[in-house]
Amino acid sequence: MRVGITGHRGLGTEVERRVRDVLDQALDGYDPAELVGVSCIADGPDAWFAEAVLKHGGRLEVVVPAAAYREGLPQWHHATYDRLLSDAAEVHRTGRTASDPEAHMTGSEMLVGRSDELLAVWDGMPARGYGGTADVVAYAERTGVPVRVLWPEGATR
Repeated sequence: MRVGITGHRGLGTEVERRVRDVLDQALDGYDPAELVGVSCIADGPDAWFAEAVLKHGGRLEVVVPAAAYREGLPQWHHATYDRLLSDAAEVHRTGRTASDPEAHMTGSEMLVGRSDELLAVWDGMPARGYGGTADVVAYAERTGVPVRVLWPEGATR
């Protein structure tokens, strides 16, 4: 089973803890020998999901939206990004250079295209900018990829 991830970045510490728990619970339902997690490994749910996939014994595939993607992520996340990228069984690149909203959406479309199911750490609200979580969910729904929304009850972003 190939499972992709999308989700809101910039979540607070308490929401992070709750989202990590929800991700762990969601992955408990998969056979580790057949689990392939697909992620862009950005800070937040992308990286938490990737870590959970590896912890559960699954394989990780990474989609890199742009050559300059890492540099656009927070400095404090670079070590985690590098570690997860090196742990990936496969790495897919969009071929784009600038890490902009169009590249991020292209990466998300590639991720959805490689997934049998999409997990969305999503509060149900519209995207704050092009390529946000709501846009990725809508793309998955348009292309027939099932979406499972994981949002802790009462959580806010």
